[in-house]
Amino acid sequence: MTRRYRIGRRTYLRTVGAAGVAAGLAGCLGSFGAGQGSNQELIPATAPGFPPFEIKQGGQLTGFDVDLLEAVVGQTSYTLADWKEFEFDSLIPALTSGKIDVIAAAMTITDQRKQTIAFSDPYYNSNQSIIVRQGEAGQYSQLSDLAGHVVGAQKGTTGQGVVQDQLVKPGLIKPDQYKAFDNYVLAVQALENGDVDAVVIDQPVGATFASQRNVEVAFVYQTGEQFGFGLRQDETDATNAINGGIETVKSDGTYQQLTNKWFGQG
Repeated sequence: MTRRYRIGRRTYLRTVGAAGVAAGLAGCLGSFGAGQGSNQELIPATAPGFPPFEIKQGGQLTGFDVDLLEAVVGQTSYTLADWKEFEFDSLIPALTSGKIDVIAAAMTITDQRKQTIAFSDPYYNSNQSIIVRQGEAGQYSQLSDLAGHVVGAQKGTTGQGVVQDQLVKPGLIKPDQYKAFDNYVLAVQALENGDVDAVVIDQPVGATFASQRNVEVAFVYQTGEQFGFGLRQDETDATNAINGGIETVKSDGTYQQLTNKWFGQG
């Protein structure tokens, strides 16, 4: 199981510091935020139930994405408002309607999504895992082995895209053999209960569930995905500031500390 340490996020940010990305950047940043006026406050949102990226622990929202966005914004002249929580497929509508200002939810950068929203520079690389019940991994080594089985994924995710494009469209499974879930906690519960035979899920999240639940990773399907923070297309100042913050936390060691914390790497 991945070893994790717990510190308060605000304490963490004070520890690692909040140096500006560049002296000239703050002067060029305009007002931002849904109804926030000129105080440059961003309303962040995520979709809990996707460990280790976003989790509710003891009623508190935490995870790699939460820590990372707070560290990144701490390197800019912006501040974060209280976090908002949505189901994953409701995040982009909430962003485009102005209810929130930035998405931090292990969201894969895709051409389709870029037609609607903007993305920061990538901050994490991933593929898709296929997880099954413990003791059954030997039955599956490639997507074609899922033919005729009931497969689950979370609505609006690239995992759902893999199921639709690689399993349903070629006829390997029937449309009603795909089960869509509001979140991956429900999908994994359905897997454990025998309601689905496999779940397609982002690689690090699949590994986390495998370390905590009665499931295991059967194989990894290579998709070469990259995660980015989502913003509105017309908010170029905020996007540039967040990109600068990502660069800073990667260069000053903060990103590696958070990676060690949540993924046990390093």
